[in-house]
This record gives sequence, C-alpha cells and structure tokens, in this order.
Amino acid sequence: QVQLQESGPGLVKPSQTLSLTCTVSGGSIIDGYYWSWIRQPPGKGLEWMGAIGGRGSIYYRPTLKSRTSIFRDTSKNQFTLQLSSVTPEDAAVYYCARLRSLYYGNYVPRLPDDYWGQGTQVTVSP
Repeated sequence: QVQLQESGPGLVKPSQTLSLTCTVSGGSIIDGYYWSWIRQPPGKGLEWMGAIGGRGSIYYRPTLKSRTSIFRDTSKNQFTLQLSSVTPEDAAVYYCARLRSLYYGNYVPRLPDDYWGQGTQVTVSP
C-alpha cells in the first residue's frame, strides 16, 4: 500500500519561504511516476504546482516557476516543496501525490490509480 504524508509548518509569514516535505512509504520515489505537489485555496479548485519524476526530472507550473523549487532525498524516500515570497494568496491545503500524468491545465482529477496524501493546511499570516 502506497502512502504519502505531508509535513511542515502550518503557519508561514508573508515574504518568507514555505517548505513542505512528503514522506513516501510502500513505494519508492525513483519509481516511474510524477511525484507531485497540488494545492487547494479556500473555495477554489485543485491547482497542480509541479512534480519530480522517477528519474529526477523536474516540472513546474509556469505561473509558479519563479518561486518554486522541488527536490528529493532518495535516501529518505522524501521529496520537498519550497515556495518563496509567500502572500496570503498562497494559503491553501497542500497535498503531495503520486500521479501518472502532469497537469499543466486548469484542473487535477482524482484518478483511481493515483495516490494522495491527506493534505496539510498552510496559513499565511504575520
């Protein structure tokens, strides 16, 4: 059973950097999937942010690319999201997921063969 769990601070100050880590069990992040970060602001839909592939290739949503860094630690079976210069618009529930596709469009489906973490709430406040 593949399980993913997000961890990191639930509160970030404006202009600071958000850092979240996804710990994977029951599977390896070097497997051939897109290990992704997705967020959902309050009252809005899911927004795919980016991913790191099993071979280490990195993909970013263009609107977030300048502020986003995704990297992995294969020895710990973890991958990390860093989002710099945060504003209140970045407040959301953040998910990590193992996906079979990249989602550069305006939606992210919840498909049967994908695996998602439970999500973690991130608040941006001084």
